[in-house]
Amino acid sequence: MNAAPLHHPSRRKGLAWLALALASLAGLSACSTQDAAPESRFVLIDGSTLHSADLKGKVTLVNFWATTCVSCVKEMPSLVNTYQKYKDQGFETVAVAMSYDPPDWVVNFASSRQLPFKVALDNTGELARNWGDVKLTPTTYVVDKRGHIVKRYVGEPDFVALHSLLEKLLADG
Repeated sequence: MNAAPLHHPSRRKGLAWLALALASLAGLSACSTQDAAPESRFVLIDGSTLHSADLKGKVTLVNFWATTCVSCVKEMPSLVNTYQKYKDQGFETVAVAMSYDPPDWVVNFASSRQLPFKVALDNTGELARNWGDVKLTPTTYVVDKRGHIVKRYVGEPDFVALHSLLEKLLADG
């Protein structure tokens, strides 16, 4: 039985998925789970600054996204729901817009969708580099109360599993 030629649509789709999988695995070595989250300075769209130290003692979700990323836009309502569900239990969310995202688009997106969590701009790309050289969006990290990365999602998370993990981390003293 002959394999589909390289130019066949099903073969191209398979090769694209393989490239995506390899790219995401390559990034894992730079920032793996149980590593300390990188010291970061988040510049928020309201002009204020948030530092990693401000997040110690909280379970934090750090989401790298872009306004032009279809999956990012699709998952945003679920991120809002997750934040609303856990914010009163010591949970924080920081949505970091990628360096190529025009700041006015990010501000407009956050405003028009009334994002309730912190939204940061990564104008220089430094945050993405420090967090494992993030290139694919969405990429989401879950950080425990002690500042350790416990989970990394490339693509939209399984929100049932994410909520289960958050509940466990929030219950840990």
